[in-house]
Amino acid sequence: MKTKAGLLLAGILVGILIVSPWEAGSKAATGPATIRITNKEISVVRVDVGAKGKSPGDMEIIRQLLYNQRVTTRSIGRSELVCTFMDYRRSRVCRGTFFLPKGKLVVGGSLLYRQFYELAILGGTGLYDNARGSLVVTRTDVRPVRDLVVFRLVG
Repeated sequence: MKTKAGLLLAGILVGILIVSPWEAGSKAATGPATIRITNKEISVVRVDVGAKGKSPGDMEIIRQLLYNQRVTTRSIGRSELVCTFMDYRRSRVCRGTFFLPKGKLVVGGSLLYRQFYELAILGGTGLYDNARGSLVVTRTDVRPVRDLVVFRLVG
């Protein structure tokens, strides 16, 4: 009798050990979704660290207010991006955070033109915990600078 109980217990323990790694992994809290908002640039600061003018290592710090015009004319959040130039022209690597009413989305990647670019969604907090997907930004106006911002969340 003790042998059968011991085998049953051992089998249960082995089953738990086999399944545990898959259960312990984090799961995306965000399902497939699209978020369409707009932004308005409130400041751009350029930090010139090398040769005068654009050169590798120079930085661009961008702050924007975020809007959902279909809901309210007031700002619903903000974004902060830091870009580091990789060459003497336009190539830069950027990392940023979008502060939305129900959480934050963190984005990053390379871009050439700020008028149109796509970055990866690296993660998030709150409603967007462990979010993945892409961000596409398209310039819609230049005075003041405004963009259409589309998050495509896949998980």
